Amino acid sequence: MQIPLLSEIVIIFGLSIFVLFICYRLRVPTIVGFLLTGTIAGPYGLALIKQSHEVETLAEIGVVLLLFTIGIEFSLNSLLKVRRTVLMGGSLQVFITILATFVVAELLGRPFGESIFLGFLISLSSTAIVLKLLQERGEIDSPQGRTSLAILIFQDVIVVPMVLLAPLLSGGAENVGQSLLYLLVKGVVVIALVIASAHYLVPRLLYQIARTRSRELFLLSIVVMCFAVAWLTSSIGLSLALGAFLAGLIISESEYSHQAL
Repeated sequence: MQIPLLSEIVIIFGLSIFVLFICYRLRVPTIVGFLLTGTIAGPYGLALIKQSHEVETLAEIGVVLLLFTIGIEFSLNSLLKVRRTVLMGGSLQVFITILATFVVAELLGRPFGESIFLGFLISLSSTAIVLKLLQERGEIDSPQGRTSLAILIFQDVIVVPMVLLAPLLSGGAENVGQSLLYLLVKGVVVIALVIASAHYLVPRLLYQIARTRSRELFLLSIVVMCFAVAWLTSSIGLSLALGAFLAGLIISESEYSHQAL
């Protein structure tokens, strides 16, 4: 029995080895190599991949696991220390970027709504790529790493109001204020659940699981927590990557975090 997706996985991994080897010799970060691999193998490159939807699903799972691992290596207490940076630094970065893009777009004669929307797009960055680079450099828990993380978290949260405001820019939005308020309430509930789980629920749960001395049960429980939190954040409109990172943060506060890696 043939599995079409399996052949494409082999192609992607084989091409990745070749591209990553070249990146290593050129001292280029591995994340750039992975991006080049996708570009080369994708529909706008050599079109080596036919099952693009299935491959994208696997890529999403890979991003979830990557951010989950990085979250375990981080600390919730370290994140709470930069909460002011999340609000002030993140909002300043997004506002200044949107303003600068808006001015340039207006000078080029673009419509008002389109200028704002372009600002939305340019103000955002990839959480997975930036955190992967910080992880490779060993800077996740450094001052610049914590600041970068704070801004990334703000971007992951602010992207949802941006999506809700996008129809307003084209004149087709209804009940935007109500949607934003509903989203804010859900976001506060999720954050409260994360903090409560990290300090009270998960440590006790992992203790009971660790008492069984079953490595399989422990790993299965960790994986379920990872995807459950990612699914929860995704279901309220936030990103899967943010949910996976928060799941890692929850587990990082327990004494069994080193066993999850």
